[in-house]
Amino acid sequence: MYRKILPVVAGLLLCFTAANAGKSAPDFASYEWTLINEEARWAPRAGLQVVSLKNRFYLMGGRTPRPPGSPPVPGDSDIWGDVWMSNDKGASWEQLLATDDEQHWPARAYFQAVTKGRYIYVLGGQNFKLEQNNCPPFVTGCPPFVSSSDFFNDVWRSRDGVHWKQMTGAAPWAGRAGLSSVVHKNEIYIMGGSFNDDPAVIGGPPTRVYFNDVWKSRNGRDWVKLTDNAPWEPRAGAIVVVKNGYIYLLGGEDGFTCLPDTPRCPPYFNDVWRTRDGANWEQVTAAADWAPRPGHQVVVLLNHFILFGGFGLSDDPTDPFKAANPMDIWVSKDGADWRQVSDSPWNAVTPEEIKYDFDALAVSGGRSGQRPSIYTFGGDRETFDFTDPLNYLNVDNDVWRFSPPLWMTAPNRE
Repeated sequence: MYRKILPVVAGLLLCFTAANAGKSAPDFASYEWTLINEEARWAPRAGLQVVSLKNRFYLMGGRTPRPPGSPPVPGDSDIWGDVWMSNDKGASWEQLLATDDEQHWPARAYFQAVTKGRYIYVLGGQNFKLEQNNCPPFVTGCPPFVSSSDFFNDVWRSRDGVHWKQMTGAAPWAGRAGLSSVVHKNEIYIMGGSFNDDPAVIGGPPTRVYFNDVWKSRNGRDWVKLTDNAPWEPRAGAIVVVKNGYIYLLGGEDGFTCLPDTPRCPPYFNDVWRTRDGANWEQVTAAADWAPRPGHQVVVLLNHFILFGGFGLSDDPTDPFKAANPMDIWVSKDGADWRQVSDSPWNAVTPEEIKYDFDALAVSGGRSGQRPSIYTFGGDRETFDFTDPLNYLNVDNDVWRFSPPLWMTAPNRE
């Protein structure tokens, strides 16, 4: 009898070993950056959004700072409402709509776009309108115009990026930019964001207001407030992603620069929170291993968080204008324990090459033979170097891919 059982047990052990042989942690340290398109047809920009629907990339919106006038106008920018489509993973692009097409949402930046079912949804954001500045008499250097943004709380949707329907012109949540949005359990969630232009951009008041409310909607028209005051600090620029039944919120900011009244310098976050329902939150970590930052991205690939990019401020008192955008890529399975796998996103050699306010997508691969990859689009490379008056013009219109090399066999999802 034992002779009959032993071969069966041995066979089961072999099956178990084979089934788990490919389930080692993904070797993200061996992943490579590849430049897919150095200068796409769409204009260089930051604060854009890109979504994937039916195996196509749709890119839309964003902001391009204009060269300085005389005198310069803080915040002067081209704001985009165009829509572009790529069916070859960013290698080539077709323009579907121009900014001045009045049949869709007004031009905006720092908004959100998500996909749900067959639709693309666009939510919130801001423009950068210019208004006459009331300069005191005989004051030199006063800009003739100042930026005064509209902050949107409208919602639009489209099946194809061309034909758009306004679901609401005024959702019950306050108009805002830098909001966070994700689809979870077939509902759209929005949270956080800010209202009023930042003094670092426009050079003065009014004071910027930050949110930590959370809302959800099944259709983009009817909204339910889940909480007016989540336990995480009010902020803009947080990244939210869904993983294993939870919404995770990571990082963000409640200020761009360290002003005299800034309570925390830099005014950035590196905490991680999660929720199953948007109303009840738990803190995963108060201070992750990666430096506090806004303008970053976090994607979920092969059941891991991958965090990279973002904006940083110099902590060198002898060189306050030193470039400090973070040169790192971090990976985590649970959001609490992180490990750095690279110090060179986009093959960067210096902090001046690190992007923020870009967008990123994960492509899982699967049966099509596509390697599990992250694609990034555009972004800003300003470093707040006030000794360089043109530093703020460093924005991109490139497409990159972060993926395993051809020789590497992609691991199974854990």
